Amino acid sequence: MSKEFIMDLNDIQPSQLYINSQKLHNVLKWFKPNEYNSYDAIPIKNLNGKIIFTDGHTRAYASYLKGVQTIKVYWDEDELDWNAYEICVEWCNLEGIKSIYDLKNRVINPDEYKILWIERCEKIHNQL
Repeated sequence: MSKEFIMDLNDIQPSQLYINSQKLHNVLKWFKPNEYNSYDAIPIKNLNGKIIFTDGHTRAYASYLKGVQTIKVYWDEDELDWNAYEICVEWCNLEGIKSIYDLKNRVINPDEYKILWIERCEKIHNQL
């Protein structure tokens, strides 16, 4: 894994529109964001000059809920579908989601999450 470091939550652009409420509930049971050694670092990527989350949105949002402003991250070096990420970030920008804080009214139940987010992403992947 790449070198881990600490970054301000407000400096990282989300790449998803929603948080799954059940997953969030489960994460909040164990997650201690102010204890950096208690969780795996969250992957980020510099995509077109903007730092984005490539995963870990639920842990990042849990940090926000617990009043923590920084999170442990690392540079994602995986070969991912960056075209799809560009589209997802564009969706976020269109919806006014510029930081993890902007997801505060977008925590939805697992069924809604599957329809509104997972299925939407699957359509994009199939089109690309």
